[in-house]
Amino acid sequence: MFRSLHRKLVLVLVLLIVSVMTVVGTFLINSVTSYHIQEFRSQMYSVFTGEFILTLEGNAAHLDNGAELRDMIEAYSAPLGIDAYRRFYVLDGHTGAYLAGSDDSYGSDMELTPNILTAMNGTVGQEVELLGNYFDVAIPIRDTDGSVRFVVGVLDDKTELKELNWNLFTILIRAMLFGLVVAIFLSFLLSKTITDPVERLTEQASRIAGGDFSQSAEIESNDEIGVLGQTFNDMSRQLETTLLQEEEERNKLDTLFRHMADGMLAFDSAGRLMQSNPAVEALLGKRLTAESTYQELFPDVQVQQEDLAQDGRSIEVDFAANQRFLKIYFAPIRLEADKQGLMAVLHDVTEQQKLDDSRREFVANVSHELRTPLTNVRGYAETLMSADDIDRETQVRFLSVISSEADRMTRIVKDLLTLTRLDYNRMEMKMEPMDLLAIGKKAVQAMEMEAKNRGLTLITRLPDALPGTVGDAERIQQVVVNILTNAIKYNKPDGSITVTGGSKGGRVFLRVEDTGIGVPKEDLPRLFERFYRVDKARSRESGGTGLGLAIARQIAETHGGSITFDSKYGKGSVVTLWLPAAEGGARHD
Repeated sequence: MFRSLHRKLVLVLVLLIVSVMTVVGTFLINSVTSYHIQEFRSQMYSVFTGEFILTLEGNAAHLDNGAELRDMIEAYSAPLGIDAYRRFYVLDGHTGAYLAGSDDSYGSDMELTPNILTAMNGTVGQEVELLGNYFDVAIPIRDTDGSVRFVVGVLDDKTELKELNWNLFTILIRAMLFGLVVAIFLSFLLSKTITDPVERLTEQASRIAGGDFSQSAEIESNDEIGVLGQTFNDMSRQLETTLLQEEEERNKLDTLFRHMADGMLAFDSAGRLMQSNPAVEALLGKRLTAESTYQELFPDVQVQQEDLAQDGRSIEVDFAANQRFLKIYFAPIRLEADKQGLMAVLHDVTEQQKLDDSRREFVANVSHELRTPLTNVRGYAETLMSADDIDRETQVRFLSVISSEADRMTRIVKDLLTLTRLDYNRMEMKMEPMDLLAIGKKAVQAMEMEAKNRGLTLITRLPDALPGTVGDAERIQQVVVNILTNAIKYNKPDGSITVTGGSKGGRVFLRVEDTGIGVPKEDLPRLFERFYRVDKARSRESGGTGLGLAIARQIAETHGGSITFDSKYGKGSVVTLWLPAAEGGARHD
């Protein structure tokens, strides 16, 4: 950068000096030459006047040769400037032969110039060639009959002018050399003044290109270069701010891209995978590589290019993979060179699909649960209304069935309302310190008669004391009673139910263990679903609605607790209610 600019400055200054000196030298030399020509003519005109020429012509009529004319002209040698370089001559007007002159040695090889030939033709020859080797003037001297008898002239061989021009040229060359030395010196100073700031800006630009914004360009002047440096520093700060903002946005997008639950893939125009996020592998259950293609990942999904070309809209496609239900949204992306790629966004709708299925199943279950008692109520009511000969005992039995089915529907509606309130946090909970141990004992006492009637043994192995907890005692007792009710309903004859309690990890628990029929392993994940029953026939016979465990879990979770269910089919089940212990809560016994 420095050397190149330095060369340019030196070259410019050298060319400037050479051009100026050439123009000046040419002007001076031409001016000196013109001056000499004017001076030569002035001298000639001052001597060879009309009167002097007539005098020469009057005397020439009596002369036999040019010696007398030479003597006459020689008297004017000083005004004519006759010297070693300027000579006068007298020639024969007819032959042009040399007759006499100021330097007879010149006559032996004297050349007839154009001006001499003009004079021999009777006209004064006074043309001066600027680039010629001499200055001359030739004047015809006529005889009495008008013929040219003699030619008188002066010739300057320009020796003096050449010496003067050479001296002037030498001076110009010396001045040019001096100017070149000064130009080179000034170019160093000028280049240092210009190139040092430019070089610093170049170094700063290189550091910025490498990502280093820690330094600023030094400003040493207020001229244009100083303004350039200040502008460069402002640009550097603005660029740093812009890059930092861009980096922050890119990090946000990268974090969002990598951790978003939806999968994202981008394919080029040939269907090769360009980019993807980690969620794709989890959703598709496939390992992605740089060689993965669209056909490998979505072999049965055909996307038409013309569909994507309509206003850049996306296409929604349902897709199943890895035991998941996916919705894939395809949209075009513009690549370089007018090429178009494809972006796919994978949205997991498995849970939504399950919720939809659960909702449909729930509606079907509610309809079924209500239809059965309604059918019974309607059947017995129609019988009572249509028969006139039903005895009192039969009427009471029919009405008893209608009342029982009405109670059953009431329980279903009540349980549904309870679940609805829990779902929308509208269940009023009287949260206060409570004794889980006392609640367990009270629930056991309430269910002892039911267990005894079914031939079951209800065993209580509760500790002497438990840490306190906070909650609605009535709702928690409802949960415990519900768990005990299920243990009694689904137990074996002569079976047993054991109630224990304790605390662990900042939580207190009540555990109900029975020796009942148990739950198959495949049914365990669905036990807390609404209206789900493992043994549907037995549940309906016992009057169950299939909502008890769902309500129990909702109440437990509302209190910040949980319910765990462990079971071995044919051997029994263990249900545990967990509640958080109150901080610093007293132990109850």
